Amino acid sequence: MSSNYRSAKPWILTDELWARFAPLIPPRPERDPNKTYKRNPGAGRKRADSRKMLEGILYVLSTGCQWNAVPRKFGGSSTIHRYFQQWASCGFFYKAWQAGVIEYARKAGIDLDWQSIDGAMTKAPLGGEATGPNPTDRGKKGTKRHLLVDGKGIPLSLAVSGANVHDSKCLAQTLSANIIELPLDYPKHLCADAAYAGMALEEIIIEHGYIPHVRSRGEEKVNKVKISGYRARRWVVEACHSWLNRFRKILVRFEKTLESHLALLHFAFALICWKKVI
Repeated sequence: MSSNYRSAKPWILTDELWARFAPLIPPRPERDPNKTYKRNPGAGRKRADSRKMLEGILYVLSTGCQWNAVPRKFGGSSTIHRYFQQWASCGFFYKAWQAGVIEYARKAGIDLDWQSIDGAMTKAPLGGEATGPNPTDRGKKGTKRHLLVDGKGIPLSLAVSGANVHDSKCLAQTLSANIIELPLDYPKHLCADAAYAGMALEEIIIEHGYIPHVRSRGEEKVNKVKISGYRARRWVVEACHSWLNRFRKILVRFEKTLESHLALLHFAFALICWKKVI
């Protein structure tokens, strides 16, 4: 298998990526010592290979295919989906995202000086938890992810809501859900668009240790022309949303449970962080 992650096949799990995921794989549940298990010699199936299972999940995340359409080379589709659900329940994908951010911070350095926050809506045709009528799509079911990123677009925090929930309603939740502990006394700037304008929202931003910079897109363009050396910084969160949309299982949400949808997002976050480090 090629070790180069810049491949035409984004579902390939390279050796470098597997080396980072492998230590986080949950151990297989131990058998109850008080229970008697009967098994004929040579009967039954071998336990699934964890790497193949993760490759199958990555294939679904990248291509957006249904779980029962995973190619047989990765293993049984029902087995892959079962492993995904088990790993999601025990927080494996969240821990992978956390480990990715920590490694990125150690090797590349997180830019905490200027952070950005914004929400993005995606379709959710099957509905489910944390979905709602999309006001920009004729009231069809949709979901919204609210992201906080560092100055380079690395995802630091996530909140998910229905598409009909205004960005401002999830401001406090997003700022409180950091994947790693951020210093409270560090002078951090937060860039946001006009959806977060208002004294009450600015007070929430300040309470979380940020210096608010709430600007509309038009203001940023004007300032870039009028003010020498002015830098538009809010675009990095839009770049992160764009990176996420390359994972087709996230571009359109078909997972009905919030736990499964979050697990896919966390998996994508981990891949974004580690691919920038490798």
